[in-house]
Amino acid sequence: MIRIDRYAVAACCLIASQCQFTGNAEAQKAYPAKQIRFVLGQSPGGGTDILTRIFATKLSESLGEQVVVENRPGAGGNIGAEFAARSAPDGYTIFMASAPHAIAPSLYKKLNYDLGKDFIPLSLVALQQLCLVVHPSLPPKTIKEFVSFLKAHPGKISYASSGNGGSNHLAGELFKNMAGVDMIHVPYKGSGTSTSDVLGGQVPVTFGNLLPILPMIQAGKLRPLGVTALTRSPTLPQVPTIAESGYPGFEVVNWYGILAPAGTPPDIVKKLNAEIIRIVNLPDVKERYASLGAEPLYGSPEQAADFIKRELEKWAKVVKLSGARVD
Repeated sequence: MIRIDRYAVAACCLIASQCQFTGNAEAQKAYPAKQIRFVLGQSPGGGTDILTRIFATKLSESLGEQVVVENRPGAGGNIGAEFAARSAPDGYTIFMASAPHAIAPSLYKKLNYDLGKDFIPLSLVALQQLCLVVHPSLPPKTIKEFVSFLKAHPGKISYASSGNGGSNHLAGELFKNMAGVDMIHVPYKGSGTSTSDVLGGQVPVTFGNLLPILPMIQAGKLRPLGVTALTRSPTLPQVPTIAESGYPGFEVVNWYGILAPAGTPPDIVKKLNAEIIRIVNLPDVKERYASLGAEPLYGSPEQAADFIKRELEKWAKVVKLSGARVD
């Protein structure tokens, strides 16, 4: 006959209950419980990388777990986007998206991710304006005068961009369409050479990123006619928006937003959204924004999703009109 020691049974039960408690506690440990990967599709050192690292540092401090930036550049930012889209939707991979990702579906023949379906936005975080500038040799001083000038010289005035399919190229195409004017697009391989030729007057018009061309505007080497967001820039408050200058709805901004793979749990989305909004409003972060020529932009995941949807639809039409294509 087998005898069962009641003390041994009690000890086993106690051990089992402790194991179960430990397992449950581990499973229920508040998010995050490990390192978070913050992916972006650009190389280190650029504006997107700087902005990403600001949030990585602040999120690490507030969440209590390290947030590590992972640069995966290539194909106009699409390599990083595809990698993030295919990552587990567990809150341990987030992605810094930007305006080119809303242009890419219309610009590239094939993408291996869907910005609208493969991600859930956590929040938009920043925008950077463009500014329509002309060489001082051109007579127009306002958008209205510029449009009249272009209509008087159809197909005679050129505008420079940093390359086909970029935001400053498509800003020109959108302006042409909304204003009913004709300009010749001159693409360059980068903003440095395009800006140089605009300064020299060879190509007298461009939609330039506001921060790098600001010193040239202040020195009187370029004349600003209008900024491209729906509200005036705090950096150039005296310059009207193109939207308020007779073209309501005209909006072209380099925006940035933090996304997570679709299927990320709602409680994690809510937590990260709250943290991101808090970070955007920190005084030292606002100072860094100003140094980058960026403006705060934030809201709910639903608002960010609606914004990205509108961007996808807008650029699909503009890219089709422009005929731009990257294969």
